[in-house]
Amino acid sequence: MNKKSFALGLMLLSSSAAFAAGPHWEYSGEAGPENWAKLSPEYGACAGKNQSPINLGGLIDAKLKPIAFSYKAGTTDILNNGHTVQVNAAAGSSITVDGIQFDLKQFHFHAPSENLIKGKSFPLEAHLVHADKDGNLAVVAVMFREGKANKALEKAWAQMPSKEGDKIALTAKLSSQEILPKNRDYYRFNGSLTTPPCSEGVRWLVMKASVSASKEQIEAFTHVMHHPNNRPVQAVNARPVLE
Repeated sequence: MNKKSFALGLMLLSSSAAFAAGPHWEYSGEAGPENWAKLSPEYGACAGKNQSPINLGGLIDAKLKPIAFSYKAGTTDILNNGHTVQVNAAAGSSITVDGIQFDLKQFHFHAPSENLIKGKSFPLEAHLVHADKDGNLAVVAVMFREGKANKALEKAWAQMPSKEGDKIALTAKLSSQEILPKNRDYYRFNGSLTTPPCSEGVRWLVMKASVSASKEQIEAFTHVMHHPNNRPVQAVNARPVLE
């Protein structure tokens, strides 16, 4: 991933103003996913061969090393950028993969899920977005199934902005650790951002185990979004999907 693509991608992921300033895109219609690559030269990567999300199948047993999670309680604010609801992380949380530290920047949500696991869709998916010191990205994906209310979502949703462009300082003490399943086994593949500019070279780490969220919590998110905010699955092409 080149520095320009990373900078634009991270800006889009972390700022509601950036969405308004960049070329307009949507999840349907003429500015929908099938046309993202045509909307702007900046979005050319959306037509690439290593795009996300995907249907995780044809798995290869690679005996993946555990992800070293080092998450601390600390979030700054929650925002509605019109494409998702996002919680920005305070400094100090990270993961270590391939011997590299990736610092947690933010986490956000998609409904229904973007990635499929062996063809199965989930009602909600969280993406925890990390960056290393060189600007390379690693995304931890967590699937939500309908069931008991989720304590982490309960804290975040209590201050979820209903209006696009709004940002609210979080008063609840929330740790990203609360979003993760107890079982940390995962799938891994190389992919991209799932929103324009669709920059490639992203390490995707998809948790095998799902966590629960109540029907009311899932509906609260979809009500605020007003529309599904999942990019359709992309061709896997020659990429291995490891477990």
